[in-house]
Amino acid sequence: MRSTPTARQLRLGAELRRMRERAGLTSTQAAQLLGIKQNQVSNMEAGRHGVSPDRLRAIACSYDCSDRAHVEALVTMTPDRKRGWWEEYRDILPAPLLDLAELEHHGTALRTAHTSGIPGLLQTLDHSREVFRQVVPELSPPEVEHRASFRIKRQAILFRGRAQVPYQAIIHEAALHMRFGGRDVAKQQLKHLLKMSEYPNISLHVIPFDAGGYPGAGQPIYYVHGPVPQLDTVQLDQSHGITLLDAEAQLDKYRKVLDRLMTLSLIELESRSLIHSIVQSL
Repeated sequence: MRSTPTARQLRLGAELRRMRERAGLTSTQAAQLLGIKQNQVSNMEAGRHGVSPDRLRAIACSYDCSDRAHVEALVTMTPDRKRGWWEEYRDILPAPLLDLAELEHHGTALRTAHTSGIPGLLQTLDHSREVFRQVVPELSPPEVEHRASFRIKRQAILFRGRAQVPYQAIIHEAALHMRFGGRDVAKQQLKHLLKMSEYPNISLHVIPFDAGGYPGAGQPIYYVHGPVPQLDTVQLDQSHGITLLDAEAQLDKYRKVLDRLMTLSLIELESRSLIHSIVQSL
């Protein structure tokens, strides 16, 4: 039994519950069908109890799930948590931040949109430090360093050899004029954006001021693609912390929002040109 399941373990349990509900079964009926106790079904669906690959396939068969790709994607989620690099920050940083790093690690593609800030995976260390110095309630200097170093280590996901994950970032022009840390830090941050945009797996687009209104204004959106569309996840930054969404309607909504934002954005070459002009003005 797990006392504190990770977000990935909770997601696997939620997918088992959805599979059961699509089959029109109660947890009691499912337990009878599987030959186990009802509380075992509940614990698996709550992420408190692990499930082996063979049992997961047996459950899918009993629930008449014929989506083999979905089932095999769930099978890859069954091993218990491995000690990824983020585990060194356990008991130092909030658990949702570690869950985010694990989510990125298993993502097949990343999409994000920011209005008033630079995406974390594209930030310099100095910029990141300044962002965390502005957190309310105020963080201590060691906490700032822990969070900033953690954010920089997350960026390795963009450069992991042949398995480089595709990353699409949409940034509003307003964010490019924010001077976190002052003129010099802001200038280095913009130069870093230009450098990052040259990598083949990174697609950077800017929404110019004259684009007018747009959906989701003011809210950062982070869309992590899973191995199959059913396992996609949306992460939203709220004042109280990180929120993860995975309901089908929510995923569809934010895919459409990001698609809409792309239609308002400049192409990559024009985006780099705009960033370069702002650098020149500093």
